[in-house]
Amino acid sequence: MFGKLFKKKENQEIELFAPVDGEVIPLEEVPDPVFAEKMMGDGIAIKPSNGKVVSPVDGDIVQAFPTKHAVGIKADNGAEILIHIGLETVALNGEGFTIHVKEGDKVKKGDALVDVDLAIVGEKAVSTVTPMLITNMSDIEALNKQDVKQVQAGEDVVITVK
Repeated sequence: MFGKLFKKKENQEIELFAPVDGEVIPLEEVPDPVFAEKMMGDGIAIKPSNGKVVSPVDGDIVQAFPTKHAVGIKADNGAEILIHIGLETVALNGEGFTIHVKEGDKVKKGDALVDVDLAIVGEKAVSTVTPMLITNMSDIEALNKQDVKQVQAGEDVVITVK
């Protein structure tokens, strides 16, 4: 009983903003079955128009991959968000990425996470498409994707989650 009374903002509805500028595509259209078949979670993907990746939400950095290609954030309501920059980018071993956060950092919506050289990623990886997933779907009551096509990082809501 007390656990439910005193849980910190769990199951509160939050808005996830676009982590990058660009064109939103359905996750099912991502040319990688891990993302397209939602094996790691549900969400959206964006074809980025520039290399600035920002936090989509207020929360804590729970993962900052050593290869700098992905960041995990735990939102204040408990949603666990993975931003995976490009496809097959782990093989670049950090080339083309400058990360601005580390595990344990607190971030606010719009804070810089990673700068990406899209020319390098576009040349050396499968794609620059950037999925943003909720990885703990079993803890989520509702996930609603917004009907948007072009988005600006930190300004346009792409998902609401409770």
